[in-house]
Amino acid sequence: MLTANDLRDYIVNGLTCDHVEVQGDDGQHFEVVIVSQQFVDKNKIQQHQLVYLALGDRMRSEIHALSMRTFTPQVWAQAITK
Repeated sequence: MLTANDLRDYIVNGLTCDHVEVQGDDGQHFEVVIVSQQFVDKNKIQQHQLVYLALGDRMRSEIHALSMRTFTPQVWAQAITK
C-alpha cells in the first residue's frame, strides 16, 4: 500500500520542490501541497501537469485520487504570512 511518505518521495524525486506536504491514510486518496520554483510563470493546469509528470504511471496504478494545491515560492510566502 502506498503511504503519504512514499508519495512525498515520488514528488520530490521528480520535481524540484521547496516544500511538500502530503496527507492521506488510506493508501489511495491523498491531498498535497507543493511549493516549487518550477511553477513560476505557469498556470494551475501547467503546474498540475508537472506534478503528474513527476508521478508518471503511478497516477494510474497506485494513486486513486489526488487533490493538489500548488504554489510558487513567492505566492506561498504570501499565503503563510496571512
